[in-house]
Amino acid sequence: MGLKPMEILLIMGALLLLFGGSRLPQLGSSLGSAIRNFKRGFSGEESAPEEKKPTPTFAEGSNGVDMKDANARSASRQG
Repeated sequence: MGLKPMEILLIMGALLLLFGGSRLPQLGSSLGSAIRNFKRGFSGEESAPEEKKPTPTFAEGSNGVDMKDANARSASRQG
């Protein structure tokens, strides 16, 4: 009584229409991390892996402040 390939394609098409193509990878990663945390909770592991901080992009400084905005503010104050 499993799902047939046509049923799976129909479900995937409905998800694509509901959430759009750009949100599906985010939805998949969220679902994967939720399942992983659920399994960890039942296995009894107390130590959670440390979350990685996002690396700043070229436009951001080391403290995460957008340098374009900071430069624009300082230029508007100067004159």
